[in-house]
Amino acid sequence: MISYAKGYSDEEVFSLLRPYVVSWFREKYSTFTPPQRAAIPLIKNGTNTLVSSPTGSGKTLSAFLGILDTLLGYAENGKLEDKVYAIYISPLRALNNDMYKNIVEPLEEIYKRIDFQQKIRVGIRTSDTSSYQKQKMLKIPPHILITTPESFALSLVSPKFSQKLTEVKWVIVDEIHELANSKRGAYLSGFLELYQNILAKNNFARIGLSATISPLEEVAKFLVGKDSDCKIVDARFVKDIDIKVISPVRDLVHASESQISNGIYNTMIDEIKKHSTTLVFTNTRSAAERVSYKLRKIIEQENLFDADMVGAHHSSLSRDLRLDIENKLKEGKLKVVVSSTSLELGIDIGYIDLVLLLGSPKSVSRLLQRLGRAGHHIRSISKGRIIVVDRDDLIECSVLAKLAKERKIDKIHIPKNPLDVLSQLIIAASLMGQVNDKKLYEILTKSYIFSELKYDDYIAVLNYLTGKYELESKNVYSKIRIDDAIKPKRGSRMIFYTNSGTIPEESLIPVFTEGNKYVGNLEEEFVEILTPGDIFVLGGKTYEFISSKGNKVIVKAAEGQRPTVPSWFSEMLPLAIDSAIEVSKFRGLIANMIKQQAKQSDIINYISKEYNISKYAAASIYEYVLEEYLFTDGKVPSDTQILIEIYDDEENRRNFIFHALYGRRALDALSRVLASILSDDLSTDVRISVTDNGFILTIPTLENYDIFKIFDKIDPEKMYDSLSNVILRTEMLKRRFRHTAERSFMLLKRYKGRETNLDRRQLNSEVLLNVVREIDNFPVLKETIREILEDYMDIKSAINIVKNIKENKIKIVVIGPNKIPSPFAHGIIIKEHADVVLAEDKRELIKKLHDKVIQFLRNKGFNIDLNYTEV
Repeated sequence: MISYAKGYSDEEVFSLLRPYVVSWFREKYSTFTPPQRAAIPLIKNGTNTLVSSPTGSGKTLSAFLGILDTLLGYAENGKLEDKVYAIYISPLRALNNDMYKNIVEPLEEIYKRIDFQQKIRVGIRTSDTSSYQKQKMLKIPPHILITTPESFALSLVSPKFSQKLTEVKWVIVDEIHELANSKRGAYLSGFLELYQNILAKNNFARIGLSATISPLEEVAKFLVGKDSDCKIVDARFVKDIDIKVISPVRDLVHASESQISNGIYNTMIDEIKKHSTTLVFTNTRSAAERVSYKLRKIIEQENLFDADMVGAHHSSLSRDLRLDIENKLKEGKLKVVVSSTSLELGIDIGYIDLVLLLGSPKSVSRLLQRLGRAGHHIRSISKGRIIVVDRDDLIECSVLAKLAKERKIDKIHIPKNPLDVLSQLIIAASLMGQVNDKKLYEILTKSYIFSELKYDDYIAVLNYLTGKYELESKNVYSKIRIDDAIKPKRGSRMIFYTNSGTIPEESLIPVFTEGNKYVGNLEEEFVEILTPGDIFVLGGKTYEFISSKGNKVIVKAAEGQRPTVPSWFSEMLPLAIDSAIEVSKFRGLIANMIKQQAKQSDIINYISKEYNISKYAAASIYEYVLEEYLFTDGKVPSDTQILIEIYDDEENRRNFIFHALYGRRALDALSRVLASILSDDLSTDVRISVTDNGFILTIPTLENYDIFKIFDKIDPEKMYDSLSNVILRTEMLKRRFRHTAERSFMLLKRYKGRETNLDRRQLNSEVLLNVVREIDNFPVLKETIREILEDYMDIKSAINIVKNIKENKIKIVVIGPNKIPSPFAHGIIIKEHADVVLAEDKRELIKKLHDKVIQFLRNKGFNIDLNYTEV
């Protein structure tokens, strides 16, 4: 049963601890934090516990104080044995190093208070740990083992070291929110069940530590499995937040690019000067570099402080550079750090008193996580400012900030039944001990991730691993055999040691013209979203994607053509669907106030007060919705109304713009299904451009088509299968199939002590893909499609959207054809232009489109120019 924990008083918690632990704690902290008051008694009692609270609220001690107290009791009496008592698992090796300090330092301080017979040993075991250190651990194991999900799995299949883990009392999973939404989480979830049911001699307590996340009940099930009890310590909102959305200029439409850019940097500098240490979040790695470079220049020119006190931090930097920035932050040697998403996790970075966000964080949970980096103490206020860049951004961020204050958090997506992970779990089980196939199915389905695993899918994976699909001619050999139990084939142990894990190896892919001229490199994440005919920018020039072969992309020059995929697309965070629907509702709400003929000043005052933004920012939102309202004759898209706008562009192409604000993951799925229908009906290529706010389907001519009826041609029950068939023809399938084939050990990254070549693996995966396409329900291909449709896209939400349309819960309205796009369409169209035009020209394009809208409205008899100086 999943239930919520109650808090205890300080005295009740102190009564459970040893006197010298109490005196140390009173001297150092004086009082417990809310998560500590609730969690410490539960963990002392061996109860499965999930603690969700913000950074700086004492999560680490809430998990470890009770454990350390118990182990100190053993040490005091000379009863600490040579075995592992507690395992701490986190997704980041850097977190592990922090954790080592966070446990060892309190222990050293406590040791000064009493003469212990024994000392508690703390050890780190990750891929960075040397063979010598691992050998030492075998002889003298740590009492507390700090590790990652991957090294934890390797420890369980190690014949010798696993014997040191049979009597563990506690397993702590940190940053569980970061693991639960990925295959790393599925991998860990499966291994916890194998550990509990094959290796462990006793039940161990599972402790999960998480930042702000929702729904907590589902995360608790992820931690403990489908049928186990768990107590939830909900301390997500124990810290106050101070959050404001700032528009860098009064008028986001008519300001020039230089005015907006100056406004953004002036706002940043003003805030930085007011605070001792500022952490700036951008949404992409390239933006982190760009912003830190520009800030340094301004700080140098204005002689504000030493420009070396500005640093950049993102995942593309070397580990040494990242560590250097983290250490300087802790030591107070930096005044500003600009990060992409890399500093969101709970690495200890010392005291930050302000978080600045450039643009939308795309979800409430991410916003709260970033904000939690400021005021690194339970009694500090987490202070954040979001600087917006355009009107769409202004609406989105204003809504997200309000939702954050109201504690409405997006739901996490937890992948279910990944068959490539299942392959590794089955092989691991064969290496861990004697278990038959039916018993193993029972064990694995105790995991929340695999609780709905179909027996047929399980058998299909077993058949693949035992070689029943006869792929030996393609160098895919059986890994297990089954008689009275599942047993490993010779070589399987080494294959597991050198190939296990779920993180795919991404590469830079060389790009060549049809004439075999080298053009440059693209990231694999970017290549996988391309389809033949897509236009993109590389090295300042536009190219059309033709095809790929292995790790090589073939293109042809496409000078002057509009890009269909911006180069930063693969880096951009998708807007969470729950947040997207709230943004959509807001647009509908303001449109309804306009429809009810509320006074302009009342609407502006309402927006300003309710969403805590300046009057001129509120006026900007009001004007934006009003323009759309008048342009569309009141057909403003909202959460219950999808607007399809027919726009004929200057190149005489017909664009069907779907204003459907449901987030990019759902729209990616929906747009591909609709494009497939449109393409079949008109026998023509259809280009797709997807954003969080909507998507464009473009056909090359001005052909008439009754777009209103397109949803009539979709059967929601068949959408999964139809999209699966569409996906089979994509570049994404080729790339993702290699990833799932590697995770399933069809393709080996390392074999007989040698690294295999990535280019060769991609070619081999394409050969294998062509073979397995002919095999019904082949598990590795089935998993590739599931991953694309459910984890990368959001097919389930797309199906719900179509069901709601069929049930008239969502209305479809159509306008056009027009030669001018409506105001809400500008952001969607501009996304396509973002790579070929300079920022200044992009801003000019927005102004040009807006001026056309104003003229269009004047021709209809409306005059809505807003005087921002009067607001």
